[in-house]
This record gives sequence, C-alpha cells and structure tokens, in this order.
Amino acid sequence: MKPKRPNQAESPVEPQTDEFWDLRLYVTGRSPKSRMVLSKLEATCERYLVGRYRITVIDLLSHPHRAKADQILATPTVVRALPMPMRTLIGNLSDTENVLSGLDMLSAG
Repeated sequence: MKPKRPNQAESPVEPQTDEFWDLRLYVTGRSPKSRMVLSKLEATCERYLVGRYRITVIDLLSHPHRAKADQILATPTVVRALPMPMRTLIGNLSDTENVLSGLDMLSAG
C-alpha cells in the first residue's frame, strides 16, 4: 500500500523570498462571521507567510466611505495590496485552496 501523499494545500511552503504581504480584510461589523473570516485568514498567513504579512481589518459599518473609495462590492473581501499586482478575493475563506489560489500565495513560497 502506498503512503498517502499530502496535497499542496496541506504542505507548508518554504519561503524563497522575504517579500512582505499587505492584506486588507473588509468586513461589515464584528459578527461571528467576520471573526471567523479573520481567524481563517490569520491561520492561512501563519502557515504560508510566517512573519511576512500584515492584515488590516476595515469595518465598513464604521467606515462606509471606504466601500466606494476602495471599490468593495461585497463582504467579506480580502485585498492583497502588496506584493503587486493587487488581487481581490470575495467570500468566507473556508476553502484554503481557494484562498491560496485567489491571493496567489503558492507563488510566495
């Protein structure tokens, strides 16, 4: 019997660069859903971008003008401001592979 090989999303990526990641998480309020999304994003960053990221949480209930200024159409939304090019991911972030692909984190390692 062959040993089970972990898929790419299960294996931590060894950093090949010290490139810094600036992420912005747009939420509406401090709901359990917002806290869960932040927790998922932090866990993914801790696994794949250890020590090379910053997450800024922007609550659109407190700062509604940011939605239009930053072109946010739905929440939760994560914007990768750095490294360029900018990327946007909308959704609850429960699918790690989707987050890795959507924010292009696999190329970070």
